[in-house]
Amino acid sequence: MKIHNWDSIPAEQLNPLFTRQAFHAQHLTVARIHLQKGAVVPEHSHINEQVTFLQQGRLRFAVGGAEVILQAGDMLEIPPSVPHSVQALEESVAIDVFSPVREDWIRGDDAYLRK
Repeated sequence: MKIHNWDSIPAEQLNPLFTRQAFHAQHLTVARIHLQKGAVVPEHSHINEQVTFLQQGRLRFAVGGAEVILQAGDMLEIPPSVPHSVQALEESVAIDVFSPVREDWIRGDDAYLRK
């Protein structure tokens, strides 16, 4: 058993409007994402199943051609390999859970987030 605390996980400033904290367990990745109003995550896809829990704010997701606005307390499930993008409509904090582990993040193959 391991206990993790967000205060001990370094924040990674990916661009001026997007900060990420992440830890990688054996079979999944959990990340806390801070998005300032106006932040955009460009359309991308990955082999990972993703669940986003929105803790604060409002986010507009485009997922597989459909659009939805999440508000604090909402959860969104994104199947593997489905293209999606995000726009922060206000300052937002989300917890993202991915399975399997985000190997691309570990390798640093996430340039689309750093624009």
